[in-house]
Amino acid sequence: MKILVTGGAGFIGSAVVRLAVARGHEVVNLDALTYAACLENVAEVSSSNLYSFEQADIRDRARLDEIFGLHRPDVVMHLAAESHVDRSIDGPGDFILTNINGTYNMLEAARAYWLSAGKPAGFRFHHISTDEVFGSLGAEGQFTEDTSYDPRSPYSASKAASDHLVRAWHETYGLPVVLTNCSNNYGPFHFPEKLVPVVILNALAGKPIPVYGGGENVRDWLYVEDHADALLLVVEKGALGRSYNIGGENERRNIDLVKTICAILDKKRPKSVPYAEQITYVTDRPGHDARYAIDPSRIRDELGWRPSVTVEEGLEKTVQWYLDNEAWWKPLQARAGVGVRLGVKA
Repeated sequence: MKILVTGGAGFIGSAVVRLAVARGHEVVNLDALTYAACLENVAEVSSSNLYSFEQADIRDRARLDEIFGLHRPDVVMHLAAESHVDRSIDGPGDFILTNINGTYNMLEAARAYWLSAGKPAGFRFHHISTDEVFGSLGAEGQFTEDTSYDPRSPYSASKAASDHLVRAWHETYGLPVVLTNCSNNYGPFHFPEKLVPVVILNALAGKPIPVYGGGENVRDWLYVEDHADALLLVVEKGALGRSYNIGGENERRNIDLVKTICAILDKKRPKSVPYAEQITYVTDRPGHDARYAIDPSRIRDELGWRPSVTVEEGLEKTVQWYLDNEAWWKPLQARAGVGVRLGVKA
């Protein structure tokens, strides 16, 4: 199978690229190489004859048509997106242009290619999205695929809009699509502006470890390599027009997650005082969703998938990866906005 992966130099996209190549698939990695992308993420497969790279922006329709015509993929896995909530608060325009307009361009380029190829039966457009489109939960309940959309940030609103476009292109034009909405990912190659790497790297640097509000916000944590496995399963076996929620079955309060990371660092790189003493509570993010929780019944019952990594196991692996890969993350800390509190303008 030849897979066109958009955003394949990003965090989740690169995990998909690495796993797909390891399983013998041909992969075309389409990435604009914006601030959060890093070709080192796919260095281990870059010399494979199964891998090719195209630097392109999904906002450039003509370039997309060129890439589809050149590579003639069997399936598309669309991961390219602006994804940082705090950045969306400060600069929503990039999120509209990339996540909405860019997805529109991808859908139209894919549809044109699909039609020109004679509507091949195996073609799929897999749109990868987030549980944040569903809004915020109280203390009880979980998001299902039938949960009403209720996005609360410019990021989640732009992803909700892209989800609606994908469904519309399926219903109106017959484009064969599948969709997935995932919970919070973590793991190796996570760009150092998201919670888990921020905690690890601030702890190691002796800096304050920022926790929004009281740290009571709850997330379901999904190890990125588990997610990549689920995504490949859905693009191969998911029912057309169907959406699948992918969760880690690992709900944790943010403060508990942070303290777990600190305890792992206490074991792996001990110092004179516990790392948890660096925890600092900061003003909460505007519109911060209280709780996300995924009901993964559909993907489990229909496709037989469950996560294989608990959050404790995954955090152990992740912390060790950051300890072993300073050469990867150190240069990224100089990129624009990294290490600076964003999302406070609202």
